[in-house]
Amino acid sequence: MSAAVPETRVAPVTDELHGEALADPYRWLEEDDTPETRAWTAAQNAHTAAVLNGLPGRAALRERLAARLQVGFAQSPAARGARVFFVRREGAQNQPLLYARDGDGAARVLLDPNALSADGTVALDWWYPSPDGARLAYGVSASGDERSTLGVLDVATGRQEPDRIPDTRFASVAWTPDGAAFYYTRLPARGSVPPGEEDYNQRVRFHRLGDDPADDPVVFGAGRAPEDRYALDLSPDGRWLLVTAFAGWTRSEVFLKDLRAAPDGDPAAGFRPVATGRDALYHGRILDDRLYLRTNDEAPNYRVFRVDPADPAREGWREIVPETAHALGSCDPIGGRLVLGYLRDAISEVRLAGEDGAAATVPLPGVGTVAEIAGEPDGASAYLTYTDFFAPPGIWRYDLATGALAPFATVAAPASGFVTEQVWYTSRDGTRVPMFLLHNGSPRRDGRTPTVLTGYGGFNIALTPAYGAPFVDWVARGGIIAQPNLRGGSEYGEAWHRAGMRGNKQRVFDDFLAAAEWLIAAGYTSPEHLGIRGGSNGGLLVGAALTQRPDLFRAVVCAVPLLDMLRYHHFLIARLWIPEYGSADDPEEYRWLRAYSPYHHVVPGTPYPAVLLTAAESDSRVHPLHARKMAAFLQAATASDPAERPILLRLETKAGHGAGKPQAKVLDEQVDIWSFLGWQLGLP
Repeated sequence: MSAAVPETRVAPVTDELHGEALADPYRWLEEDDTPETRAWTAAQNAHTAAVLNGLPGRAALRERLAARLQVGFAQSPAARGARVFFVRREGAQNQPLLYARDGDGAARVLLDPNALSADGTVALDWWYPSPDGARLAYGVSASGDERSTLGVLDVATGRQEPDRIPDTRFASVAWTPDGAAFYYTRLPARGSVPPGEEDYNQRVRFHRLGDDPADDPVVFGAGRAPEDRYALDLSPDGRWLLVTAFAGWTRSEVFLKDLRAAPDGDPAAGFRPVATGRDALYHGRILDDRLYLRTNDEAPNYRVFRVDPADPAREGWREIVPETAHALGSCDPIGGRLVLGYLRDAISEVRLAGEDGAAATVPLPGVGTVAEIAGEPDGASAYLTYTDFFAPPGIWRYDLATGALAPFATVAAPASGFVTEQVWYTSRDGTRVPMFLLHNGSPRRDGRTPTVLTGYGGFNIALTPAYGAPFVDWVARGGIIAQPNLRGGSEYGEAWHRAGMRGNKQRVFDDFLAAAEWLIAAGYTSPEHLGIRGGSNGGLLVGAALTQRPDLFRAVVCAVPLLDMLRYHHFLIARLWIPEYGSADDPEEYRWLRAYSPYHHVVPGTPYPAVLLTAAESDSRVHPLHARKMAAFLQAATASDPAERPILLRLETKAGHGAGKPQAKVLDEQVDIWSFLGWQLGLP
């Protein structure tokens, strides 16, 4: 297991921020393409491989995980008349395929991203069918960079239209009723703005098939904050264009345009504000004669208003779904009713509601998560993507007339017999927090069970039951997975989110540390058998836990993380996250960030746990500098024996933040992660 730790040059750079001098010993590792950084990264990867490749049981682990990953999934339905679009991955396919199914006929493949690259690194990012389902706009990107290029497909023939539009990352598309044109969101063309600005200044444009995209007029976005992002919807009759402008994760504004009455010559004119200037989120869906707005304005758990698009003044809004004790996460008008997705203690509930107040509950396949709901406003069915900890995602069809729920595109869930248990514990400030425990039905309470604690806690994202092949394998071998619902997420509405963001971020870490302490006090595990795992914002979470309580864990997996919170906002798209975290440029926000920034709380001479940091070269969200700098600092600082508790860095090529990663790369990464955890926590 022992291997020489690569040497790292120390070259401190000192910054003065708000009267405090801060030394950064590894600033040079922020540079991606220097020969020194490349050589250092290669040495770190070789060191990590030397440590992990020799671990016992890796071959058997790879075989088990490969089999569990090949179970596949089906998800992301979109209904257009009698035609339903969805994606599915089966067997050893690197990327999921896009399918269409007409009525009760057999599904047929529309697009196979695996045919677009030899190594499976070209991914399908998003897709939007036209109202009649005859055409489909989609985005693809390479190597996980998510910088999509828009293409158009003729659904009946499979023929590719000549239209190609680059710079359509995270695009929203709204087709005209005739399928001959669409409104869409686009970032600036590469080279048209200064370096570093390519991922900002999104605009809404209009494209008619066959036109040169360079001539597509800007419809909305000029003059607004460069960080704003837009969601589009067009009424079925083509009259009303709805634009929702999002600023961070707590605010949005809604604008409406009557295209029939639009002035000639200025495509950006004629928008009327519907909801503006409020510190709240609005999500809209426009039909021919009504606008539905789901909002947390004066309702942290959300409510729904019906608005007349011809007269959208606030005093005319009519509340049709009042706020309840449970967070309302979605509202879809389907079949003349509203299909409502709620969370009750982080578990999905789906209800039907009429505008007269009548309600019904949709039966679900189990206790888990409805990740997506789709259907037509005048359709007969709703399509639900369902998953839980032991059931891969699959699509179910709910018949609105009969109330029957039936499989539509599902995969066989491997028989498990395992148990999902929900427990509650108390955080540092007295807040009660729920946590899922996954185990084999008879967990030991002798303090020796290898246990992995995972979490997220941020960006208004709920961490609900979802299938994961490594989780199932860990539980099958007698381990425990613990997943708490930390503040910062959306499990209990906007109040829960705001309780864990900006100046309240330490509460998220307190919730996580309290979960670890509860697991130990309850006798499930001990610090020697407890590992933690998190990615992205969850990487920040475990980085903070590592530096605040290194005594509490034996192993840490910190994936695509944010760790230098004083400089994070200078790289890639991270300016978008200032509303969630704050910025060190502001004196007060600097104090928040300085108090927990993991990179700035590494203490030399501390016996740190074993740590595996993972990152990817093509990550266009979180820069790999965070993982590089943290690995270097921890390797120099730890007082632990590097043969027993190593600090490892795994930096992958031709991969990004995680979306679109081919199954082969997923398997390689998961074998490394879970063999590392099994070695450290004592799970053979």
